[in-house]
Amino acid sequence: MSRNTKTVLALLAAVLVLAVVPFFLAPGAEFGGSDDAGSRMVEEIQGEAYEPWFTPVLETLLGGELPGEIESLLFCIQTGVGVGVLAYGFGYFAARKKYSAQSVE
Repeated sequence: MSRNTKTVLALLAAVLVLAVVPFFLAPGAEFGGSDDAGSRMVEEIQGEAYEPWFTPVLETLLGGELPGEIESLLFCIQTGVGVGVLAYGFGYFAARKKYSAQSVE
């Protein structure tokens, strides 16, 4: 087994441990989002209910909250675009390195 393969397997094991261990260390804990935690903290500090500064643009245009499926779709599209940009960047730099090394020879 090559050194790179061992490194990849070790990193995958570390990620798996980091993702699974919290569920065993705190079995009854609630794993909520940062939005909820932030609004609860503001309510604790100010002593009154948190009121957002503005309403999201799509909620204003639609006259209400987005359905959960649409929010998930938009999140997935955003993720896909981000991954595409990163993959393009990594591919560009890898190809630049590869072809600049060939042109020197």
